[in-house]
Amino acid sequence: MEYIDQRNGGLYVAGSRVSLDSVVYAYLRGESNIGIAESFTSLSLDQIKGAIKYYLANRDDVDAYLERQRIKHEEMSEQSRRERPEFYAKMDRARRAMFNREL
Repeated sequence: MEYIDQRNGGLYVAGSRVSLDSVVYAYLRGESNIGIAESFTSLSLDQIKGAIKYYLANRDDVDAYLERQRIKHEEMSEQSRRERPEFYAKMDRARRAMFNREL
């Protein structure tokens, strides 16, 4: 059985819209297969086991892919911050205010 689909430049759990990234990060955080299934209710345990099996069999390639995705996400975030500075300044103020209330 094929565990992973490659679409739109990304890797996804076969037969789903859930990214491989999501399952791998949950696995790396130490979540159990059942815990991952509770977070991603559209996935079966077989799909989760298959995604983890794929990751473990292709760890170097998937880790490199995850790093490329992280860099891409950072670049997109930076571009968004440059294009909408007032929105992000407002969000930053709201976060600081919430943090200060929690102290």
